[in-house]
Formats: sequence, structure tokens, C-alpha cells
Amino acid sequence: MMSLLALGLMTITCFFTSALRFDSAKVFRVKPQNENQVSFMKSLASLIQMDFWYPDSALHIVRQMEVDFHVSAEQSNTVESLLKQNGIHYKILFQNLQEDIENQLDGDKNLSHGYSYVKYNEWDEISDWTARIAKRNSTLVSRFQIGNTFENRPIFLLQIGKKSGEGKAIFMDCGIHAREWISPAFCQWFVKEAIRTYGKDSNMTYILDNMNFYIVPVVNIDGYIWSWTQDRFWRKNRSNTSQSNCIGVDINRNFDIAWGTVDASKNPCEEIYCGSAPESEPETKAVASFIRSHLSSIKAYLTMHSYSQMILFPFGYTYEKTANYNELNELAKTAAKAIASLYGKVYKYGTSASTIYPSSGCSDDWAFKQGIKYSFTFELRDKGKHGFLLPESQIKPTCQEIMLAVKLMASYILNKAL
Repeated sequence: MMSLLALGLMTITCFFTSALRFDSAKVFRVKPQNENQVSFMKSLASLIQMDFWYPDSALHIVRQMEVDFHVSAEQSNTVESLLKQNGIHYKILFQNLQEDIENQLDGDKNLSHGYSYVKYNEWDEISDWTARIAKRNSTLVSRFQIGNTFENRPIFLLQIGKKSGEGKAIFMDCGIHAREWISPAFCQWFVKEAIRTYGKDSNMTYILDNMNFYIVPVVNIDGYIWSWTQDRFWRKNRSNTSQSNCIGVDINRNFDIAWGTVDASKNPCEEIYCGSAPESEPETKAVASFIRSHLSSIKAYLTMHSYSQMILFPFGYTYEKTANYNELNELAKTAAKAIASLYGKVYKYGTSASTIYPSSGCSDDWAFKQGIKYSFTFELRDKGKHGFLLPESQIKPTCQEIMLAVKLMASYILNKAL
């Protein structure tokens, strides 16, 4: 087995020398049935370049877990042979990633007149949109800069609501992980719908009359741009402060909560590299500083990710339950029902550690530890058929169903929060 694995090493190509293409690259799904197969998958990951889509690293592979990973065209035959030799059943979810990347942008090309919420927008478009939507809706929307990225781009926050001062508020961020494009799409959709339905929909009107939303449409701006221009599956930010040649920190392992202890690597070349210290990254610090300075008003924290269709709540770094576990679980259950009511999509719910996998340094756990009782991570569509390449045709239905959940949570929190 090891000699064949060594062959795979010879085919590893150098990343980031130019815009990456993924011609004939494949995404496999396996489901290890026993400990031997789990051990094999972990050893394979240590020797062959594998980009894990779910879970986010080989550390989490356990029996009966569906594992999605992408390998280059050069390595796919080797991987396929080794899977067969070790009796591991597999499916190929993507036969040619490049084709699927190009097919992702499948929205109506006639919608080029004005800003479109049913297509994926590049950062420059989103940045201009934040200024424009605040200017056009000045009685409801304000724009603030809360920091700068590693590459010195401004991080914008939109405040939506009629309340001034320190009233109740919900903080929501999108785009912590660069390749999860459906996440920023939802933040844009939410802002649009909040403005469009204010004064028409009684529920939204009541919410915005009595509560503010603080929304960061894209946290990881540098990484998001890189995912558009260089590497579609880039996850981290673009920090290069480590002593290695490897770039980037996983922002969602960089918060000051059990930092660097569970599912977080000290190796800068790993996808889950947690950085040199808690809040070492300017993007993390911008979010954390704003939340700390508004703790008296922020009653809930919502963060949007993809994929796997889940509603998660603390904790991720321990299997211990929060004091308000029953309330969080019931709220997540009700939100999942609301989501399913529209298009029948099933969202699992529960604590991060038990529902998806243990992790540390994550924003939702950190927010909870700051005293924000209602802290949730949404893993949006889908369950792997499209993965990070969710087609534009699914932006609208995804956003519509999540909108139901967020409004439900907002109404609940508005009535419950002291």
C-alpha cells in the first residue's frame, strides 16, 4: 500500500503559482466501515494532497461518517485504486471539477441590469452595494467600517433597524470561509428583504422597529477575492505572517475560546491553521472588537457557513452542554421546521461537537462565552451533491428558507431578551 501511496506523492503539483484549474479533478465520497478503513483514510491524507470538503480535516474521520474530499486529476487514479484495494466503497461526486466550477454561475444572464441577488457577486460589486444601499435607505440602513483585512481592505458592517443607541441587536456575519459563496449571498439577500418588506410585512416591521441587525456581508474579503481569481476552493484568509511559505489562517479557529486545542492546527500549511495567537488576524479582531464594544445590546450571534444543512449551537470545543441547552435546542428545532416548511429541506440541529465535529477557536463558542445567550451557526445547502459549488439557481430558495429561520429566531429573541 505504501509504495502506491508514494506514487501519489510524485504527482503533487505546486499550488498558487497561477490561477488554478481543476480539469478532471475529482471529488470522492467514502464511508469507512471499520477502524482499519478509518486508519487507512488518515494515512492516505498524510501522504497525498487531499482537500477535505467534509469534514474539514482527516482528524475527524470516524466509522460510518461520509467523507468528501477532492484530489487532482493526476492523483485520482491512484486514490481510486487504493480505495478499491482496501475495500472502501466510494462514490465520485464530481468527475471534472473545472466543468462544475464553470457551471456554478448558471444564473439568468439577462439579469445584468442592476444588482442581482440571485447570482454570486464579486467583492468589488458587494463593496459598492454596501455604500449604495446605505445611501438609498438612510433611515433604515447605516454603513460602518469596523476594521481592515490583512491586505488592508475595509471590512464593512451594515446596521439595519430603526432603533438608535444601545437597543436590542443581533450580530450576523457571512463569508468567514472564502469558498462558501452561498454564505455572503445570504447576507446580501437578508439586507434586501429586510428593506423591501419593512412597512409591508408586519413581522419584519415589528422586528426592525424594535431591534437592530449588525451585518458583516463578508468577513474574509481577501480570501473571498482569492477564491474568485486564483483558487476556487481557498478557505483561509491571506495572512503571510508565519515563518513558513504557506499562506492563510482559518479565521474560524482564531477566536479566543479554547484556542488551538481541538481541530485546530499549529501548522500554517493546514486548512485549519489557528494562527500564531488568539485574534492574531485582523479580520477576527475586527469582529471580536465590535462585538465586545456592543455587548450591552447584542442578544444573538448568527454566523453563516456551508455546506451540510445544519443549525449548530455551542459548544464545539467540548461535549459539555450549555446551561440553556434545552432552550437553544428547542429554538434550533423550531427553526429547522420553518426551513423545511418551504421546500422540504431537512436541517439537522444540535451542539457543534456532537452534530458536526469538535472544533475550537470558533466564533459561535466565543460569542456565547461573551454572554450572548443565543449563538448559532448555520451550515447552508446542500449535503454534498454540489458542495461548495452550489449553483446560482439555488441561491433564491436557499435564502428564502433561511430567511424564515432568521426571522423566527429574531422574533423569539426580541420577546425573550432582557
